[in-house]
Amino acid sequence: MENKKIFISIAGNIGSGKSSLTRLLAKRFNWLPYYESVNDNPYLTDFYADMNRWSFNLQIYFLAHRFNIHKDINDKPNSVIQDRSIYEDVEIFARNLHKMGKMSDRDHETYTNLFKEMTSYLKPPDVLVYLKADIKTLVNQIKLRGRDFEKDIDIDYLKLLNESYEGWIERYDLGKKLIIETDTLDFVHSDKDFDLIIDYVEKSLLLDLKLFT
Repeated sequence: MENKKIFISIAGNIGSGKSSLTRLLAKRFNWLPYYESVNDNPYLTDFYADMNRWSFNLQIYFLAHRFNIHKDINDKPNSVIQDRSIYEDVEIFARNLHKMGKMSDRDHETYTNLFKEMTSYLKPPDVLVYLKADIKTLVNQIKLRGRDFEKDIDIDYLKLLNESYEGWIERYDLGKKLIIETDTLDFVHSDKDFDLIIDYVEKSLLLDLKLFT
């Protein structure tokens, strides 16, 4: 592992712990972390207030942001860990906004075509780590971090996202994938739980296996 560039991407629903695990793994392995643009995102507050009006704008912003990050990751020699993959944009968020009627057919088609063109130039991560959590866990963790724009998040929206994640992770075949069920884990405060995740990640990198659960 020390002599090879490693690219890990952490996937999961809102509140699943992606940023925390990204930070912890980056520190543990001395990997370069890339985080999702949240605090400096110019559309998130408007989006949660009016999804119909701002869904396309938000998704285009995320797509551009993650494409630039992914391209930078591919170009650099450093081992890296990424908070949320570019593939979740089209497979989870844009798909659900379209399904909910909050993104028009025209905007969704335009977005999807752009996504396919952009991602055709990218090398997928070596391992995609999916943090699986139920709605109760997600809601509790969203409340704990206390972001103003998330305080009134729709539970039904979170449920739809979870359903899409389950379907997408089943179909994902761009590389190795590691599924971690986090409802009974506290990898932020428990060294034992974090060491368990470390073991899973190391095995997924070193062994030619497609799935650890």
